[in-house]
Amino acid sequence: MDSNKSVQGALDEETLSKFRKEFYAEQKNLLAQNVCTKTDPFEVALKRKTLEETQHVFNHKIEAEGKPVTNQRSSGRCWLFAALNVVRLPFIKHFNIEDFEFSQAYLFFWDKIERCNNFLNNIVLTARRNEAVDGRLVSFLLNDPTSDGGQWDMLVNLINKHGLMPKKNFPESFSCEQSVKMNQILKSKLREYARAIRELISKGGSDADIQHLISDQMGNIYRIVGICLGIPNETFIWSYYDKNKAYHSIGPITPKQFYEQHVKPHFNVDDKVCLVTDPRPTNEYGKCYTVDCLGNMVGGRKCIYNNQPVDLLLDLTAKSIKEGEAVWFGCEVSKRYVAKQGIQDLKAHDFPLVFGVDIQVTLSKADRLLYSESAMTHAMVFTAVNTNDAGEVTKLRVENSWGEDRGEKGYLIMTSDWFKEFTFEVVVDKKYVPQDVLDVFKQEPIVLPAWDPMGTLAN
Repeated sequence: MDSNKSVQGALDEETLSKFRKEFYAEQKNLLAQNVCTKTDPFEVALKRKTLEETQHVFNHKIEAEGKPVTNQRSSGRCWLFAALNVVRLPFIKHFNIEDFEFSQAYLFFWDKIERCNNFLNNIVLTARRNEAVDGRLVSFLLNDPTSDGGQWDMLVNLINKHGLMPKKNFPESFSCEQSVKMNQILKSKLREYARAIRELISKGGSDADIQHLISDQMGNIYRIVGICLGIPNETFIWSYYDKNKAYHSIGPITPKQFYEQHVKPHFNVDDKVCLVTDPRPTNEYGKCYTVDCLGNMVGGRKCIYNNQPVDLLLDLTAKSIKEGEAVWFGCEVSKRYVAKQGIQDLKAHDFPLVFGVDIQVTLSKADRLLYSESAMTHAMVFTAVNTNDAGEVTKLRVENSWGEDRGEKGYLIMTSDWFKEFTFEVVVDKKYVPQDVLDVFKQEPIVLPAWDPMGTLAN
């Protein structure tokens, strides 16, 4: 090949020389380079005015926030932490207690067991569909057979089947807080088991043969998870002091009985509905969607997406908080986010001042989904809103599950503009939702492909 012959699209010496000269001709680039080569570029772009004008004061707040501030550590369990942070609020009030956590490890244990079983049965399903092992669908499933992340409907599956347990009765373990090594073990076995299942099916194995194989495989999975996380007791006794220092004791009781008798009367997961906002032109508002092969439990409810305009999600969030109910939600937490101070504000950074170009909001919300620039990646809890004289929401208070070191002792502050750009779903009580929106759940859901961004799991 002639080295002097230009290739269309290649960066030639003349173009690179032009870039270099233009860079050094701008004195601001030199200053930005000096600073950004020694510190975090996002910190450099942070506006001082944002810090001066941000105050954690709200005119509508739930009666009492939960204690202690929770910490998911190095795991992808935000969806569980956020959900249990919401569930504990009416529970704490009813039992008149100061500090309380439900066991996140308990639901994590059952999610691992159920999700591995669900994955193996999805391998059967895709084999029956004659999906190639190197095709897009099976390749997608094999890429991450057992994620820590989840969706609201997965949480409902776990609680309705397995119940709840206080954290004192099933505390954290090393692999709860640092799940990567346990997940490596599980993923390795699940891929191995997927091959065995597909081989059995290709040889004409019966349904009974296949389920017998999966049962044997799940016995090994159960042992691995049990060794890493511990195995919850079938019954437990919960003893506690109330705020008046009076002693109480409940049990022996099963986790399912504990939920049904002592939690469900105050927080019934079946009374809550998950609304999403997906503005892509292909996905109409007022329609119901699901994602192929997404879920965590064989026989459990599907992940259902009731697609609505973002303004409705914001209005129902505000309405719920004004009525004293916190709100579970899913968002893309890292965009336009000031980590140390816990600020989510579209105007928090001045990237054009530092780099000469803006980022993260240069595409529309729909285009960010289409071009893999955005997705729902994290779940948290709204506990307060602020409204102006016209009744419009201006900012929201957010309970996170990353400990007390970020934001205001673990709480973030989010502008309503940020909500509209990077929040994708909220969970509210159905009593606040208009009937025509509830009726959307009666539709037969439109099935999106497994790799669709709406199927991204919060972690």
